[in-house]
Amino acid sequence: MALDFWIIATLCAATFQTIRFTLQKILADGNLSPLGATYSRFIFAAPLIILCGILLLFSTDISVPDVESQFLLFAVGGGIAQILATVCVILVFKSRNFAVGITLKKTEVILTAFMGILLIGEGVSSISMSLICLGGLGVYFLSKKVPSIGQPNLSRINKSAFYGLSSGLLFAISAVCYRSATLSVVSDLVYLRAGYTLLVVILAQSFVMTIWLAVFEPGQIKLVWQEKKKGIWVGITSLGGSFFWFTAFTLQNAAYVKAVGQIELIFSLLISTLFFKDRISIREILGMLLIGLSALGIILVV
Repeated sequence: MALDFWIIATLCAATFQTIRFTLQKILADGNLSPLGATYSRFIFAAPLIILCGILLLFSTDISVPDVESQFLLFAVGGGIAQILATVCVILVFKSRNFAVGITLKKTEVILTAFMGILLIGEGVSSISMSLICLGGLGVYFLSKKVPSIGQPNLSRINKSAFYGLSSGLLFAISAVCYRSATLSVVSDLVYLRAGYTLLVVILAQSFVMTIWLAVFEPGQIKLVWQEKKKGIWVGITSLGGSFFWFTAFTLQNAAYVKAVGQIELIFSLLISTLFFKDRISIREILGMLLIGLSALGIILVV
């Protein structure tokens, strides 16, 4: 069976994203704050996609596409939701009891299915929903357990759960918004729909995060620039991953794309095992099998 292009795009996006997260981890382990490392993703990708857009306009007969009235709402709204989701994830990591939070964060695939219904009236079949839930169970098994120290702090657990669920919801909103934005670009060319939406989103995110860091984390922008030799690779992999995500969203229901995209977790675990020599547990093997079955099932039934 020949793979549909949305599946290929999703697998490419997951691969790029795994590499980007590895590079961002290296940056975050240095002088950059978590938000500074996140900022590097946008600010180094922005000039690259502007350059690509200029080259496309001058080397082909393609012109700037028209967009429907809701385009900016979904493009900018999705970009801001993605930034807020990232902030929530960082707050989860700062919590001593973050196991609950990070597990709830990974409900984003299931939440994407529900947000697709609420925001744009795009649902999934009952079989697909069952497979998505199977993948969610696999993600649960991949979630690291954190040993408790002393008496549990219910306040911290509740905050972690709130931030985790909020991040999952915000990531789901951003995915559905991105799909709707790409479909609002008036063009028959899939890559133009994805690329133009990505251009607007990255420019909006770069602007918002520049203002945020300048006000709340003065000095981080300078540190990001000092790390430009590493940051440029974050920008390249971020741009590649985002382009393929947006391409997949253009072609297919965001819930299905997110479900197959969970393969990224398997890629990350394999990198940790093969390159960083981390030990893999039975629990993690079971999680990978469930995610693999979920993704394969989605591919076969959609």
